[in-house]
Amino acid sequence: MFNEIGVTQVTIPLPFRLNHVNCFLAEGVKGWTLIDAGLNNEVSRDIWRPIIEKHDITDIILTHYHPDHFGYAGALQQLTNAEVWMSEIDAEAGLNYWEPDSIEIVNMNYDTCGIPEKFSQELTTDEQSFYTQIKPYPKVQHYLEEGMKIVFGKYEYEVIFTPGHSDGLITLFNKENSILFSTDHILPRISPNISYWFHGNRNPLQSFMTSLEKIKVLDVDYVIPSHGKPFRNANQRIEELMEHHLERIEKTYDSIKQPATIYEVNQQLFRNLNIHETRFAVGETLAHLEYLYLNKKCNKYLQDGTWYYEGI
Repeated sequence: MFNEIGVTQVTIPLPFRLNHVNCFLAEGVKGWTLIDAGLNNEVSRDIWRPIIEKHDITDIILTHYHPDHFGYAGALQQLTNAEVWMSEIDAEAGLNYWEPDSIEIVNMNYDTCGIPEKFSQELTTDEQSFYTQIKPYPKVQHYLEEGMKIVFGKYEYEVIFTPGHSDGLITLFNKENSILFSTDHILPRISPNISYWFHGNRNPLQSFMTSLEKIKVLDVDYVIPSHGKPFRNANQRIEELMEHHLERIEKTYDSIKQPATIYEVNQQLFRNLNIHETRFAVGETLAHLEYLYLNKKCNKYLQDGTWYYEGI
């Protein structure tokens, strides 16, 4: 399939349970274009080095600001003089989220979740560990906009905004061949992490489900994700993801029949996670709680510096 569309998949290993990210290389209008970059570490550097030596990279498209997609972009830009494209909302997040002031706010927010203090500090330390893996920052020259057309390989793709996994996540759709680069919006084997962290979009879970419905209308045949292997029939996977989150919402609601902290609810929803995974789990728990709160299914109140949620 990749040969047919003129695209090369560049899979970069990651040091997590989700152990890889798929980046992509193809000819653009004036040279070669990359989609996403991996972390800024030795593994990414070794993979990209021979590629950028053989290709004139003129453009780098970043689908969103998370480190496994954004991290090596700045270094790649310095090596290639490529121009970087990204949604404005995620460009701003990527350039600010890991700065010391922001991390300090993150740590304060962990404390309001009812997380034990020692554990809260471990979560913050894990967050801080990405600082060296996302520097240097890229200089974003172009903001991706809804409906923008991008030539990538043999075909032209339309930029479609699909917020949820991040506030400014984009996907790329070719209508002629019904191909979607689904990035982290629709994955074949796992549900994309949908987290809320007291900033940005108040209701990312609602946004994610709305974005799924937006893609469902397209009835996509062939899906190329950023994690996992390409697959067919986007709508079947969309139904599975919707069902998963509806079950999670119900389970979250059941866990707040009595007042509960975010961490207590998290313990009901997730088991056997390491520190890195717990960060995502707490964020996802909060996203589900906020979904219930904003849909007037529960109340929340701050007591002694800790948030409590209680079903109505």
